[in-house]
Amino acid sequence: MPRWIAGLDGCRGAWAGVRLDLDEPERFRAKRFVTVADLLDAPEAPAVVGIDVPIGLLDRVIGSGRTADRAARLFLGAQRSSVFPVPPRSAVHAPDYEAAKALSRAHSDPPFAPSIQCWNILRYVREVDALLLRRPEIRARLYEVHPEVAFFRLNRDRRLQAGKKGPRRQEGLEERRRLLIGAGLPDVLVRSDPPRGIGRDDHIDAMAALIVARDIASGHALPLPPTIERDAHGLPIVIWAPGDLS
Repeated sequence: MPRWIAGLDGCRGAWAGVRLDLDEPERFRAKRFVTVADLLDAPEAPAVVGIDVPIGLLDRVIGSGRTADRAARLFLGAQRSSVFPVPPRSAVHAPDYEAAKALSRAHSDPPFAPSIQCWNILRYVREVDALLLRRPEIRARLYEVHPEVAFFRLNRDRRLQAGKKGPRRQEGLEERRRLLIGAGLPDVLVRSDPPRGIGRDDHIDAMAALIVARDIASGHALPLPPTIERDAHGLPIVIWAPGDLS
C-alpha cells in the first residue's frame, strides 16, 4: 500500500501540490489544489504534508513575534529573508485590510500593522488555521515549512547564488532544481512542467516542502527552534527544515 507524503505552496489563490510515494519514489503526482482539505481528503491522502504557511498563531504578539520566525531568521543569518512577521490571530481572521491593521496594532507590543503584501497572503494562513481548529485530527499531518529555510539547508547552510525571481530567475530555478535532485527527488519530477495555473517557482517550492515532509516522516527533520512553543489552541509554533545532510 503506498505511503504518500506531500508538499504544498500557495499559488495564485490556490495551492501547488506535489505528492510522493515513500515506498516507490518514482511514483509521484503534481496537482493544483483549490483548498488544503482537497489534498488531505483525496484518495491518495498523504500521511505527512509540509506546507509553506505559518501554523500556530499568537493572540498577542510581543517584540519580534513567534519563536519559530525568530529562529528561522537567525538560522538564515544576515541575508535578507522573506520570513515575515505574523500578525496576531484576530488580525489574520479580520474581514478586511483596515480591520486587520487595527486589530494587529491593538494586539501587539510594540504595535505594528501588516503590510498590504502580508495581508494578501494571509488568506492562506486563515484557511489553514481555521482548518486545524475545525479538524484537530489532521494536526498530526500538517507541518509548517519555509522554502527559503529548506533550500538554505539543502545548500549546506549557505546562501543561494541567485533568486527565483528577477533577472537571474532561470539561474536561480536551476540552482534549486540541482539541490532537490541532490536531496534525492527523482530527476523527472524535479524537471517536470508545473500543472496548469501553477508557476515554476511555486512548483519548485512545493518540492522543497516535500523534502521536509520526507524527513519529518523518517524522524530526521530539524525543528526551528528545538524547543517547540504552542499557541493558545495547542498548535505547535515551529518551522521544520531538512535533516542531517551528511
